[in-house]
Amino acid sequence: MACWHGELLMIPYAYTRYKNNPHVKLLISEHFDGNLIAKTLNFFGFETIRGSSTRGGAKALIQSIKELKSGYDLGITPDGPKGPRHEISDGIVVMAQKTKAKIVLVEIKPSAYWQLNSWDKFVIPKPFGTINYYISDLIDIVDMEFEEARQLLKEGLEKHEC
Repeated sequence: MACWHGELLMIPYAYTRYKNNPHVKLLISEHFDGNLIAKTLNFFGFETIRGSSTRGGAKALIQSIKELKSGYDLGITPDGPKGPRHEISDGIVVMAQKTKAKIVLVEIKPSAYWQLNSWDKFVIPKPFGTINYYISDLIDIVDMEFEEARQLLKEGLEKHEC
């Protein structure tokens, strides 16, 4: 399951609606903000894999592949932890192709929100608004060229841009 970094706040809710019996690990950076996110996710019963493209990446990639092969779902923000915003990093493509895992893209669009002045333009839904979740069908990128897969995922995550 993948969503943009700026939309990740509501991803746990989307996942619990997508799967009746959650069996997931979420890929979270080892940075300071990643610590806050990981603690919050752990509080709600979600397991994490710590690492990113900028810190602990090889360890996180190996552990993610291992968990996918053992039957876990994986949650990832393909433009995190520090961008560039809305650009697909290599990790999601490598993991999906090596494990033959299919990808579900999630877009989270609240009707009213605060937007932080951060690199990812992090979105915090305002109370009493509506949150629209757009969840794709399973996407198989196993036989695609690397750049073709990256472009398909990017287009899928931008399908419902505001």
